[in-house]
Amino acid sequence: MDLKSNHAAPVLTDPVPVNKSRLGIHSNLFPCSAPGPTVFSSGLYLTIPRRKAIPGKLDDFRASSWLDAMQSSSPPRKKLSKESNFDAVSDDNVAYNSWVLKHPSAVKSFEQITNFSKGKRIALFLDYDGTLSPIVDDPDRAFMTIPMRTAVKNVAKYFPTAIISGRSRDKVYEFLGLTELYYAGSHGMDIMCPVTRSASINEHPNCIRTSDKQGKEVNLFQPASEFLPMIDEVFRSLVENTKDIKGSKVENNKFCVSVHYRNVEEQHWTTIAQIVHDILKGYPRLRLTHGRKVLEVRPVIDWNKGKAVEFLVESLGLSNFDDVLPIYVGDDRTDEDAFKVLRKSNKGYGILVSSVPKETDAFYSLKDPCEVMEFLRSLARWMKLKGTTPKNEQ
Repeated sequence: MDLKSNHAAPVLTDPVPVNKSRLGIHSNLFPCSAPGPTVFSSGLYLTIPRRKAIPGKLDDFRASSWLDAMQSSSPPRKKLSKESNFDAVSDDNVAYNSWVLKHPSAVKSFEQITNFSKGKRIALFLDYDGTLSPIVDDPDRAFMTIPMRTAVKNVAKYFPTAIISGRSRDKVYEFLGLTELYYAGSHGMDIMCPVTRSASINEHPNCIRTSDKQGKEVNLFQPASEFLPMIDEVFRSLVENTKDIKGSKVENNKFCVSVHYRNVEEQHWTTIAQIVHDILKGYPRLRLTHGRKVLEVRPVIDWNKGKAVEFLVESLGLSNFDDVLPIYVGDDRTDEDAFKVLRKSNKGYGILVSSVPKETDAFYSLKDPCEVMEFLRSLARWMKLKGTTPKNEQ
């Protein structure tokens, strides 16, 4: 069932190959010197003044390439007439139903998942935007529902549960507010995890011992800490240079910067791409990537959500056992790195949240956050029916 990774979208910079080291938390974390492949994310926002932008002078080929890349990662919603609506919906259903045969619903396959988990300990990893909350026009208002928060809280009573998001770690914690969880922001470049006996983690130069908001001793792992001054410089430059583009927002995710163009008229998309590209010319150790109506600036280091999963599994003291079943639920192209790790190790399940067919390394699928909530509720209910005592009562 191996499929190609969903990483084939065009790159907005002139790509230079980056050496790919093996997966795993012991890989070299030092930054490369050239731009790398394509990824994306979604903290603290600045609302930009609504004045009309003046398009920059772009050569036709580059402008066209950038626009194609931005459109391919941000497909528009279909506008259908009444006459064509029925046929289009039918075609979409046929395509989706065919895709689900390869990536079965995790809700409908719940018994199969729990049967495979017998004798194993489940560790749960969740993306935030598009997984626990809907994708919205204003990312600052991507709130999850109260029932979803309850579902996450209840499942965390039985399983180690971590949020791995492109947002800053502080912003994700602000949205969830659950002390039972572990949090990894900036695509895993900012991880707060339990203190562990693992020497490879405790002795890592980018891992420090600190306290969380409740005063509990934890490890803070930040493999891109040396990039903080650089990221702040780029953030300030992007804020200044995009301030005349109506609808744009610049987000500082601590170890990455996102420029959102969801509310920008399409005629100005290439102007945004030109601005970001020009600023990054002075920062060869940063790369430009893209996602759903967002351009993102990230450090060029050998780290991603897949390696964040491996790091967290080891931090939880589970990596030396064959009786662990990691489950990762996400909707992003960046989540594919985690799906790949689980598929390659053949020790866990990736679950893609999508209502349309996509190439993915995930094994199962869920349509939307509502189905994610149903899946989480099923996990908690299954453990309760087994008579398992919640962790906080043990």
